[in-house]
Amino acid sequence: MVVYEVNLEFDVAIAAAYRAWLEEHITEMLALPGFVSAQVHEVVDPLPTAGRQGLCVRYQVADLGALETYQREHAPRLRADGLQRFGDEGVRTRRRVLRDAS
Repeated sequence: MVVYEVNLEFDVAIAAAYRAWLEEHITEMLALPGFVSAQVHEVVDPLPTAGRQGLCVRYQVADLGALETYQREHAPRLRADGLQRFGDEGVRTRRRVLRDAS
């Protein structure tokens, strides 16, 4: 199992619309092979930039192969949808992949 973590920071002016879109986006992600679950966390520390809100979405993915398939076959389309709706400046995104160290 791996964790695919997506950290988001967005303008509070678009927060309601972005969170509604994100809910649909997460549903789409969980329909993909290998995506098991998702948790959404509000970022408390470090505080987001003034006038912005921070969220962290942590997806549990069956294995690196499933994540690589997502990145190759689905990510361009799914990411483009968010960019088209909210633009580069409205939402800042950082991603990382984690796996169990034991």
